[in-house]
Amino acid sequence: MTALTPNGLATAGFANRHATFNHLWAALMLEELYRLGVRDVVLAPGSRSSPLTMAASEHAGLRCHCHFDERGLGFMALGIARGSQRPVVIITTSGTAVANLYPAVVEAKLLGVPLMVLSADRPIELLDNGSNQAIDQRDIFSRHTIVHHDLPPPEPEIKAAFLLSTLDQAVDQQRRTPGPIHINCRYREPLYPGSGLVDASDYLAPLGRWLAGATPWSDWSWGNSQTSTAIPALNNEWKAFAQQRGLIVVGRVEGGRVDDRQQAQQVVELSRQLGWPLLADVQSQVHFDPHNLLHFDLALHDERFSAELANAEVLLQFGGRLISKRLTHFIARQPWQDVWLVEPLPQRLDPDYCVKRRLICPPADFIAGLPEIPEQTPWHQLDSLQRRTSQLLEERCTTFSEVGVCHQLAQLAEGQLFIGNSLPARLMNMLGTPRQTPLRVLANRGASGIDGLIATAYGLSCSHSTPACSQPTTIVLGDTSALHDLNSLALLKQATQPLVVIIINNDGGSIFHMLPVPKEGDLLERYYRQPHGLSFEYAAKMFGLGYFAPDSLDAFTAAYTQALQVGVTLIEVTVPHQQVADDLNALGATLREGQYEQ
Repeated sequence: MTALTPNGLATAGFANRHATFNHLWAALMLEELYRLGVRDVVLAPGSRSSPLTMAASEHAGLRCHCHFDERGLGFMALGIARGSQRPVVIITTSGTAVANLYPAVVEAKLLGVPLMVLSADRPIELLDNGSNQAIDQRDIFSRHTIVHHDLPPPEPEIKAAFLLSTLDQAVDQQRRTPGPIHINCRYREPLYPGSGLVDASDYLAPLGRWLAGATPWSDWSWGNSQTSTAIPALNNEWKAFAQQRGLIVVGRVEGGRVDDRQQAQQVVELSRQLGWPLLADVQSQVHFDPHNLLHFDLALHDERFSAELANAEVLLQFGGRLISKRLTHFIARQPWQDVWLVEPLPQRLDPDYCVKRRLICPPADFIAGLPEIPEQTPWHQLDSLQRRTSQLLEERCTTFSEVGVCHQLAQLAEGQLFIGNSLPARLMNMLGTPRQTPLRVLANRGASGIDGLIATAYGLSCSHSTPACSQPTTIVLGDTSALHDLNSLALLKQATQPLVVIIINNDGGSIFHMLPVPKEGDLLERYYRQPHGLSFEYAAKMFGLGYFAPDSLDAFTAAYTQALQVGVTLIEVTVPHQQVADDLNALGATLREGQYEQ
């Protein structure tokens, strides 16, 4: 524990003297959250939040990260929390500053990311009377938080144990159901230090055990039977399930007590043992494993591949939120005899209502609890059928295009790769070749929005307690997404490891060329694609970033290889807006018509 002493120095132990009673409560909150596992705090500037800001800055155990844009701030926190697999605190001032966190909070709820929003607020008597910067912040995030508390203004009459136990209970609920917490903190003036300090010795005296120790105020123990979600006895059910022709599909694998790549690798081994085909999403951490049917999304165009896959009788799925629409359509149409979904989040994640058994646990826990069965011979011929698709892809990915660049990036990327939504997520999910070196791949596929992507990638790059923190980070996103989060380019110069931003500039929302939107007159161009005619060269200069604009695949490879070595680099890939739709349509047509041979 640390606190500010009268001479301004940080010292061990929780101090008895604080700038104001507001500062005392803020210091109690930050210390308790530290004891509950928080190590990173992200802050935006503001006056009403000064007690929280000062308490965070004075705590020797907390790493503070700053950003002037609250929308980017929320997504930076999301990235840090996902990279470190620890809860992250967000501190903002009152008013619309809090509302700007809404998209990040929504994404955190859907992905089960432990954010903790500490929003400063006016006391209730300053609401609805014209006071400046005062809005109703109570439960502002509605149903997108796990827990919400509207704290009273700090008063000596309210026991400190109330404050500590409120946080303990909230964090316990967050551990049971991962997602964001919102604590609304009402502060009356004074908000800044004055000429003297408040002596809180008498107020803190009842916390004797807490003051002398380093553990949270109250222990919310679950007991041995609840330390992880219990897996039902599956001996008979599993043996019957495993003897059928099965298919393993892997969606997002992230978090848990075991490293996400290790967990995903256990799924690969299970697939080998069962002799079942493996279809792993790019978020699965094993998408580029040689055992995965890497190009299944495109191969599903091929009737021979689809017909062979349709011989599967049961489906075992790990993780939800699949990117491939063709795969989700296949799953929805198939008359499964049984479908099991293994997912640590207590969410339905079953858009087509196929799942018959839900197992709420990480993949590693599920696999560890399975009875042993002998290794089985594969029942399918899908590998040879997909090989035709892979060969066709290699022939078509030799030009400088979105398809060519994404295919190349899947082979070149190192460390961790964050993929933007819209076209980049779809392209990275269909392209690439098997890799021997591991690559951690993440995406904001909860709400699948295009906001906050640069800030999220930066948060991932500076997260701690993970091997990826000493490796380069790459983000690939579209031009419209980059414009949405342009302010967050200001964060990137703080990166301590190489960070590469690849912007595919096709001048607007070119994905709408591939959707059945109205195309009469100027509907498509003006109201959907919305071309902007902008280049990012001067944005790179404005924010002090390295810049490349390659015009060939060789030039892209050279620029990216150089960017992986040092600093922060923005690589702008400028391509015609219609090109990607034409390329994918041509690929799909060739596969459907069977005009190729092995």
